[in-house]
Amino acid sequence: MNTPRPDMNSAPSATSRRQFLQSTGMGVGALALHWMLAQDNATARPPVLKLTPHNDVKPRAPHFQPRAKAMISLFQHGGPSHMDLTDPKPELSKFHGTEYSGDIQFSFVNEASKKLLGSPFKFEPRGECGTELSELLPHTADVVDDICLIRSMHTGANGHEVNIRYFHGGIPAVLGRPTFGSWLTYALGSESQDLPAFMVLSDPGGHPVDGASNWSNGFMPSMFQGTVLRPKEPRIFNLQPPPHLAGVYQRQNLDLLQALNQQHLDAHPGESDLEARIASYELAARMQTAASDALDISQESAATHTLYGLDNPETREYGTRCLLARRLVERGVRFVQLFHSGQPWDNHSSIKTGLASICRKTDQPAAALVADLRQRGLLDSTLVHWGGEIGRLPVTQDHGAPEKAGRDHNGQGFSMWLAGGGVRGGMTFGKTDDFGHRAVENVVTPNDFQATVMHLFGLNHQDVVYPQGNQQQIITANRPARVVKEIIA
Repeated sequence: MNTPRPDMNSAPSATSRRQFLQSTGMGVGALALHWMLAQDNATARPPVLKLTPHNDVKPRAPHFQPRAKAMISLFQHGGPSHMDLTDPKPELSKFHGTEYSGDIQFSFVNEASKKLLGSPFKFEPRGECGTELSELLPHTADVVDDICLIRSMHTGANGHEVNIRYFHGGIPAVLGRPTFGSWLTYALGSESQDLPAFMVLSDPGGHPVDGASNWSNGFMPSMFQGTVLRPKEPRIFNLQPPPHLAGVYQRQNLDLLQALNQQHLDAHPGESDLEARIASYELAARMQTAASDALDISQESAATHTLYGLDNPETREYGTRCLLARRLVERGVRFVQLFHSGQPWDNHSSIKTGLASICRKTDQPAAALVADLRQRGLLDSTLVHWGGEIGRLPVTQDHGAPEKAGRDHNGQGFSMWLAGGGVRGGMTFGKTDDFGHRAVENVVTPNDFQATVMHLFGLNHQDVVYPQGNQQQIITANRPARVVKEIIA
């Protein structure tokens, strides 16, 4: 059902709000325009949104004292190979080339093999904690005392999309649900009213697998959707207005727009989505200053640029996004998520070279983010997440020549890490079996992960409810989840 348009006979002008925006050319930028149009009734959002208890991102008190205030998620699409990166398996190397006796679920049966594939990479104890990490992660090794490495992640399924949706939306395979950033900003709002609460830093190569579903607002109002920054400069088109429309002229335009919207709201009281839209126009104007400042990395020192690898072509792009993520949370953005184009960790073939390549791109920037947050006093209140939706199998996906060997999908056991935000550093949690196939000790599911993160933000996940039809939650009542208190400092 379409929401009625305003009575333009009683308005100061017969021009619609949308026509007004198109004709004025205020230059609020693509990012602000996304926010404005997402709130406009022309997007045909269903009237059930009026049932929401709030329709803005003003800061809200958590259920109890939080440890984390902001989160940066470095999502690694494709499934990083844990037995080659974070979970050393001497038995796997010992029995390399022999037949695996256990049952295996293959995604690519025509290329399947049960021959065990020992890791070609060396592991060493690192940091004061002595956690063993692969030689492919020399920079992560430098911050290993700050991270909690979970080696017992488990989804129970092997596919990419089914598990991406599990991690982001709370239910395996189900499309169209709000993602975790949406739930978090719905529950807590944002400390910044000058920038969007949930921001996505995408890859210049394109969207990740499952596209915009990774940051969808689902059945929530669109203000809880992730707002995507352009992956290259300018990060926001037309952020500043043309000189002839700047200053007093832009203020007059916004004041007129405010009057038109307020008149319509007075005639249709109780439309919370319209109230949110009015606020978003003001946000657009405030962003002209706030976003320009947040995205200007020239303000950073040469030492910071070097820390993130901006002087190296291999690390410059991902390093820039990691640095931008720090600058955004530093300015009050609640949730920032970084994605890759496609799924670069999906090493079905030539894993020896392919895995080394993506590690060279990401290892230094990810570690730099942790180190930079720590030295600025932000790590205690900022939770950093690194991990993908699945891991890899201990057997080879045989492509003939040994150098072409890869690993198939594995959702039975894999690794991810967390740092800051109230998580214990310098520890490992959980175990997979001797070959890295299945999680066998202190198993952690994506729902456990979501419940734990919400706990760190001062939230009882059972009490974060959205009234869409039946009461909606990120973790539904028929899916058990626990707060993993063992990893909380």
